[in-house]
Amino acid sequence: MNSTEQKRFEQLYQNHLQTLVLQGKSKSTIDLYSRPLRRLATFFDRCPDTLTPDDLKTYFAALVKFHSWSTVKTDRNGIQFFWKHVLKKHWNFVEIIKPPTVKRLPVILTASEIERLLNKA
Repeated sequence: MNSTEQKRFEQLYQNHLQTLVLQGKSKSTIDLYSRPLRRLATFFDRCPDTLTPDDLKTYFAALVKFHSWSTVKTDRNGIQFFWKHVLKKHWNFVEIIKPPTVKRLPVILTASEIERLLNKA
């Protein structure tokens, strides 16, 4: 980034941090939501407010290759917060990246569910 763009990024980044605090986010959430903004700026070497949906698709396609879905979801949420509350832009992030739904076993299984599991083994 050139120095003018770097200054604009720093102003937006500080605004992002301040907005997170004003929304009552915890320190860990502030850290988790600010990290993707820095990662995004580094990835494209430009201020994130200039990015397009196609740019974000490129970013998330690369992110999915090297990071866990947990990181991908956190990045999506942090960037979405930035777009909505700092840039005041609407963005439908589900169209860009939607992590797979993970099916988990319930805490308590019914007798028929236990029987079904044991019969499959």
